[in-house]
Amino acid sequence: MTLRCIAVDDEPLALNMLCTFIQQTPFLELVGKYSSAVEALQGLHQQKAEVIFLDIQMPDLSGLELARILDKGEPGSWPRIVFTTAFNQYAVEGYKVDALDYLLKPFNYADFLRAASKAKAYADLLNKTIALPSAAPEPEEEYLFLKVEYQLVRIAFSDILYIEGLKDYVKVHLESNPKPVLSLSSLKVLEEKLPARRFMRIHRSYIVALDKISAVSRNRVQIGENSIVVSEQYKDTFGQFLSRWT
Repeated sequence: MTLRCIAVDDEPLALNMLCTFIQQTPFLELVGKYSSAVEALQGLHQQKAEVIFLDIQMPDLSGLELARILDKGEPGSWPRIVFTTAFNQYAVEGYKVDALDYLLKPFNYADFLRAASKAKAYADLLNKTIALPSAAPEPEEEYLFLKVEYQLVRIAFSDILYIEGLKDYVKVHLESNPKPVLSLSSLKVLEEKLPARRFMRIHRSYIVALDKISAVSRNRVQIGENSIVVSEQYKDTFGQFLSRWT
């Protein structure tokens, strides 16, 4: 699979180096180079690109601002972004706009190739998980993908104990690993992705796996050693579930 790429940097030498690196990488195709984010945004209306190697600090429109414009909030929505910058304080901001990777200047071709290979692996993974339309009904998926740092991690539904919301992040507590998985997401987003027959939101900060509940009471569920409160907002929905136990 060949990935169509554009390079964006207001420094001519840095832009030329990016273009050279892209052109010497067999699975990348350079389809545009721009000296400003505004030009890149205009160019993206005329041609498709799947990966953007994007400088952050630029006049008029910064790389982060361009990323926020392009980001649709869904894994697999192209183009994906690899930031290039001389300032490491932007790493967290790059993570928040779902960047694939973050190259700190000055970087060499080995660093570039690592980021490019990550972009290709991401694209290959998405191609495998996006099924083509067919007349027969598709089997229900048994997992979801979460963005963990700069990669997608597959989490099996059967492995999830409960999910805890922490402002801009979620902690996914697993049966197979005592260390929870931390992902930049929200409970609302995950609630829409999880099958309702297997998971239930019982608190503004918790979603639980129904088959992992070992005991229930009027306003609490027990999952392993953890007792989780059912909040007032969700007590009616939980009451319907509780009726199955009585």
